[in-house]
Amino acid sequence: MKILTNSEMREADRLTSERIGISARALMENAGEAVAQFLASSFSPLERRQIVVLCGKGNNGGDGFVAARKLAELGASPLVFLIADPAELRGEAAEAYGRLAAASIRPKIIRDAAAWSEAHSSLASAPILLDALLGTGLRGKVEGLFAQVIGDVNRREARRTIVSVDVPSGVSGDSGEVSGPAIVADYTVTFTAPKIGMLLAPASFCVGRLSVADIGTPRELLEEISKSPVRWLEPWEFRSTPFRRNANTNKGNYGHALIVAGSVGKAGAAALAAQGALRVGAGLVTVATPGPSLATVAAFAPEIMTEPLHATTAGTIARDVFDSGGFSAILRGKNSVAIGPGLSTHEDTLQFVRSVITSKPQVPVILDADGLNAFAGRAGELGGSGGMLALTPHPGEMARLLGTTAKEVQECRLHTARKSTANWQAVVILKGHQTVIAAPDEQAWINSTGNPAMATAGMGDVLTGMLAGLTAQFGGKSWPHTLALGVYLHGLAGDIASTEASGGPITASDLIRAIPHAFAQLASAIDHV
Repeated sequence: MKILTNSEMREADRLTSERIGISARALMENAGEAVAQFLASSFSPLERRQIVVLCGKGNNGGDGFVAARKLAELGASPLVFLIADPAELRGEAAEAYGRLAAASIRPKIIRDAAAWSEAHSSLASAPILLDALLGTGLRGKVEGLFAQVIGDVNRREARRTIVSVDVPSGVSGDSGEVSGPAIVADYTVTFTAPKIGMLLAPASFCVGRLSVADIGTPRELLEEISKSPVRWLEPWEFRSTPFRRNANTNKGNYGHALIVAGSVGKAGAAALAAQGALRVGAGLVTVATPGPSLATVAAFAPEIMTEPLHATTAGTIARDVFDSGGFSAILRGKNSVAIGPGLSTHEDTLQFVRSVITSKPQVPVILDADGLNAFAGRAGELGGSGGMLALTPHPGEMARLLGTTAKEVQECRLHTARKSTANWQAVVILKGHQTVIAAPDEQAWINSTGNPAMATAGMGDVLTGMLAGLTAQFGGKSWPHTLALGVYLHGLAGDIASTEASGGPITASDLIRAIPHAFAQLASAIDHV
């Protein structure tokens, strides 16, 4: 899905009305309905549940008015605050406000700080608060009454959930700037497509979990309007991926992935990566690991094949594994290679990794974890791979590669990933909330799946294996897109596993078990797009 600027979003609305015949009023009705349905699906049952709806005088407030009316129809008890004088309402927002009376909703009018101070105590008992104050119409820093309202909302009770309509109030939908007070939402329901500013720091940390609602604008229109190469990952992006296998097929049709990983004490990382590769459907998976770790790796799953590598006295891969030519023999016949999980930072091992990468093997390579640490302070050596290299750093690993801090990486995630891709001519997968996948041809994707429950050991190892397994199956054709699929499925499996765990933390093994369900869910979603 295309990612839009504010002006592109306004053009999309205009052309939707002009070409498709969906009026501005209907678009607002669709938006409010989408918000109400999101709440109904996420926080059911809504019957008699009080939901506070904070509305401003613009179209964002109009969306809030419609959402309140629709929530009442679903049995909820919305309490609407208008942070403005009703005389200031215009156009569709004024009409939406007028329709509240038919739903027996009487908004509380807040014209000044004194009125707000008197009224806002009613927020304390509401389990859900809907933010429809400012939206994309924000100009400059939030001040005055709106600043006070936002400050009070953010000083919330622990159990209150905040859902923002379109864009969290106080956030720039274009630049991602937060120049003053801004709502820190748990969820944001945006319309038609994400706005680029919502995905940039510091605004991205205010958005929470982002949901994109279709309110009637055709995808083809978005493709026409937006010229940006940055896209939001969702099922439609993978509509041409051949998920279903032919009846006349065998394991030889799905590639052979090689996982170079593990060391004494870290054999589990190699096993997790191998199981990730197997679960996404690689025909064959071999783990090349130091000899002392081999039995441990093999014991995790009988489907894993193994190759013993000469080890250092510390139980890590020795440098002479590459120098002797033995690694070239192991590499023969493989369709993808993943290097890094659990390797350790033993100097011999790091030299082995650098030797492999700088030799430019003619097979797609995914470099992760300690494989990346081998290039800390020497990232210039990563260039010249001819598009056959993908790097999967988390912010700390990226900081070590670039000689900066994780904080600075997080402040410019999209820019950092795209600049690094251009410098190294490699695919960069910058992991974390809204993982960024950036390709040398300037394409980039921002992931929509995944959740905080996945912040446990081994998740990155599973992702590395999944990327290797998918690469082995689908080859180098549109490789960055295949890697984006792996990132999406990894997050989706984490979402499924977290749901099964009632929202609690999950393990990497939980995620592995959920991978087949993620495949099925994605395939089903594509069928209904």
